[in-house]
Amino acid sequence: MAYWLFKTEPSAFSLDDLKNRPDMTEHWDGVRNYQARNFLRDAVKTGDLVLIYHSNIPEPAVVGIAQVVRAGYPDFTALDPGSDHFDPKSSSENPIWYMVDVRYVETLKRPVTLEQIKGNPLLADMPLVRRSRLSIQPVTPEEWRIILAMAGK
Repeated sequence: MAYWLFKTEPSAFSLDDLKNRPDMTEHWDGVRNYQARNFLRDAVKTGDLVLIYHSNIPEPAVVGIAQVVRAGYPDFTALDPGSDHFDPKSSSENPIWYMVDVRYVETLKRPVTLEQIKGNPLLADMPLVRRSRLSIQPVTPEEWRIILAMAGK
């Protein structure tokens, strides 16, 4: 099992949106960065755990946990001209973008803010601290443990 951090803007899709789905499961679509795509296509696997990070808000933070329930498969929103994530270069025969399905696990008792993460020297090597624009990021087991401890878990 691996650990990941997935960023989302809560105005577009939040942890509560995931929690409120009938089976608390949704596809994680719309990733349009090649390095993040490669993680979804090649590395994120069924059973992996995910920190859900709300970005583009006044106080960005890790707010909850999800679990991958379906490994990477072609992002069908790239093929839909009516989708915000449409990519005319992508096709069924040659998909460019990938997605995974995730299921809600829990909301953290205390969100862990980006400021708190940056303030913890044990987390200084996290991609979130070093290259925060990447929407899908690996998390080491130690980083996972530290963040959950900071959340009161």
